[in-house]
Amino acid sequence: MSTAVIAPLLVALVTAIATLLTRTNDTINRGVSLLGGVGYFAAVALLFQRIVLPLGSEGQTLVYQVSGWKAPFGIVLVADPLSAFMLALTAIVSLCALTYSVLFVDGFGQRLSYHPLYHFMVVGVTGSFLTGDIFNLFVWFEVMLMSSYILVLFYSGPEHTRAALNYVVLNLLGSAVMLLAIGGLYATTGTLNMADLARRLADPATYDVAVAPVLGLAAVLFSVFALKAGIVPFQFWVPAAYRAAPAPVTAMLAGVVKKVGVYAIVRLYFTVFAAASLPVSLPFISGDSMLAFFGPVFFVMATASIVVGGVGAIGREDIDGLLAYSSISQVGFIILPFAVAAMANSRTVQMLGVTAGIVYAFNHGLAKSLLFLASGTIQEAVGTARFDQLGGLARRAPVLSAGFLLGALTLIGVPPLSGFFGKLLVFQTAADAFALDAIGAGAALIVALVGAVLTIAYYTRAWNDAFWGAPGSAVEAAIPSRWTGPVSVEADESAVADAGGRADGGTANNVSDPPASFALTGQVVVVAALAVTVIAFGIGFDAVYQTATTAAKAALNTEGYMKAVLGSVGALVGVVA
Repeated sequence: MSTAVIAPLLVALVTAIATLLTRTNDTINRGVSLLGGVGYFAAVALLFQRIVLPLGSEGQTLVYQVSGWKAPFGIVLVADPLSAFMLALTAIVSLCALTYSVLFVDGFGQRLSYHPLYHFMVVGVTGSFLTGDIFNLFVWFEVMLMSSYILVLFYSGPEHTRAALNYVVLNLLGSAVMLLAIGGLYATTGTLNMADLARRLADPATYDVAVAPVLGLAAVLFSVFALKAGIVPFQFWVPAAYRAAPAPVTAMLAGVVKKVGVYAIVRLYFTVFAAASLPVSLPFISGDSMLAFFGPVFFVMATASIVVGGVGAIGREDIDGLLAYSSISQVGFIILPFAVAAMANSRTVQMLGVTAGIVYAFNHGLAKSLLFLASGTIQEAVGTARFDQLGGLARRAPVLSAGFLLGALTLIGVPPLSGFFGKLLVFQTAADAFALDAIGAGAALIVALVGAVLTIAYYTRAWNDAFWGAPGSAVEAAIPSRWTGPVSVEADESAVADAGGRADGGTANNVSDPPASFALTGQVVVVAALAVTVIAFGIGFDAVYQTATTAAKAALNTEGYMKAVLGSVGALVGVVA
């Protein structure tokens, strides 16, 4: 039995418990939390090495049967190249956000159990990527969301309470709908194990499964994943929640938590439900797989997300609002190639579409986390993120400004940054499908072009208003000279509260808190480190592409997934299939 599969989950869980036990001592709590974050990164690296390396290989699927109970009856954890790819993103973003948190969250916040909540959120994310059955996907979703509910409400102001209430109510409704859909799937198919579900859908006559009801239940389930990912029309919670949460939490929500919904869409609809044969010939819908029904749905929702998010971002008056609406638009870019892949009858286009989607998800996770951390640092240093009070940051805080610029250029798609290759793959997917006369491919090209123009427009506006030109009133007051080292930067607390930033009930000068100058400089260092990471993945994009291609093959290889979990005696006892 391969314990490497559960190593990231165990490290995150032990860290959450350890930080809960040490929360009364700020220094020890921070140290334990950071040590746990490094341990989680190492555990994911070990698992990644076991599954994906060497690059270019077919990859492996590691299966862990809890307590030795055989699938499909026991709880199963499955790590394949797709889950390893998503865990790698989680490890990078969570370590950067955690390091930022150590500098950002004051002693009062430590005693409010910030770090235990953070690590329990990571536990939920990790379990979601590793689970092998749909019911436990629901369980891990709830572990992740329960922590995020409190973290969104962390500052407890009126705006934060209102945002958290909307976030909680919408996600609780989504969870209830998800549970109903899962119950329906179990009643219809007799199983919740993903591999066993795919096996039964591939041969419904043998297992007496009615495929048509499964399609309806899959549609209901998709609405829940769309809610988790913030896809239009389920995006209403995103702007308020992102503005209310602390900067490192927002970085995790946008960079990682959203990707759990994206992962669930890929895993269930391309790996599991695609196994069902369901011939259909309707206007704009044709094919012999359940994916044919979902392709147009993916396309409409992706298009709406790109347009609504892009137009909304252009009209925002502050950086966090712009970034929140940008996240809605960018998740549309992730779903768009999935739509093209679902509607295409070509296996090559399907492979390219899934690869493009997960590459874009990876780039968005890194770049958007970078941007939200940069925005948090601006609010800490200046006291506001409103465009009418900013300006001239490129002169006064050049390193911080460079980090923001690199994140923006990554999402715009400027070479040689990794975002360029992600956006290129999205266009290539649509172009290849168009060459094969696939339904909706031409429209996908137009939508992608419109989205690219909108991205350029709102990030150009952000740069011009916040970083270029003469320093605004808040910048002039807070950073009177060029910020090149540890300087003491005073920020008006009421201005921060008005801007949706930090306004907690802690004291301003806790003994265990790092000095303000050191904390701010440390935050800039984290932003710079993440910016360098983005550059490194752009220069070494071939490694990202090969890994994503292997992950896409795993996602589309339903037979291989079934064989790994169910197909041999070795797999049944938890040995690598």
